[in-house]
Amino acid sequence: MKTAPDRIELMQTFVRIVEAGSLSAAAAQMNTAQPTVSRRLQALERSLGLKLLQRSTHAMKLTEDGERCFARAKELLGNWDAFEADLRGPKDVPEGTLRVVVPHALGQQRLVGPLVDYLRRHDRVTVEWLLHDGTPDFIAQGIDCAVHVGTVEDPSLVAVKIAEVRRIVVAAPSLLKGKPLPLQPADLQALPWLALQTFYRSEVTLIHHGSKDGNPDEEQRFAIKPRLGTDSLFALRNATLLGLGASIASTWLVADDVAEGRLLHLAPEWCASPLPVYLVYPYSNFYPAKLRRFVEALRDGLPTGMGLPVRAAGR
Repeated sequence: MKTAPDRIELMQTFVRIVEAGSLSAAAAQMNTAQPTVSRRLQALERSLGLKLLQRSTHAMKLTEDGERCFARAKELLGNWDAFEADLRGPKDVPEGTLRVVVPHALGQQRLVGPLVDYLRRHDRVTVEWLLHDGTPDFIAQGIDCAVHVGTVEDPSLVAVKIAEVRRIVVAAPSLLKGKPLPLQPADLQALPWLALQTFYRSEVTLIHHGSKDGNPDEEQRFAIKPRLGTDSLFALRNATLLGLGASIASTWLVADDVAEGRLLHLAPEWCASPLPVYLVYPYSNFYPAKLRRFVEALRDGLPTGMGLPVRAAGR
């Protein structure tokens, strides 16, 4: 006869549901059935006397109580992990080699700071920092974890969301040839375009977010015939700077260019959908301290939205 899960396990399941984005994804990551995950969520809600999640066919959203519970559960579980580590003593000190696969652009720029902070805090760890834009074969390549931009398709992987990449339309001033700044998507279609083939090739989708009074978001799409297609963020940025065409760029990469006038932010009230950034790794019953602390380092070291700095907002 199986024993009922304790409250720590219930909270671990709840946190996994929120981080995974759905009950089915959480179940796959935990190597269990979706009904089991659902029962644990219901058991936690009953024990607390609170509704934590609002669920529909296509969406899941934390209630206000759920947001508070998630924050406190993360804190409590972190304290519990620290308690267990303290009891285990030196055995739980992060040590050994951590092999990490990261996308080229993020791995060369935005993630280096959190990586260095992690290594400074844990002097018994070494890191192999491998630049690759695809999801690795974790077992065959001996990879501990990977940073993945965009949707995670493999339900067997644990996927911890660490940030979102905001994306905007930019172009060099020379591309406009003195014409007024385009303000609407319809004004952009006639421009020469460059494509980041990983996320868009022949069509651009832009979103105008609704106001806080409840107005729905507006979405507009239009076809493009790119002069250049590439899978490199750096090549896309450099070609855009040289005036070859407009492009959809990650704001963290072009923030200084926009702030200093080398690039113009076109249709500034519109943007492409942000891309989620996940740290992914195979599901296991035990995760070494070097991996657990690395997850914390990336989650704490990156802002939730990697967007334009305040100094560029009015340009």
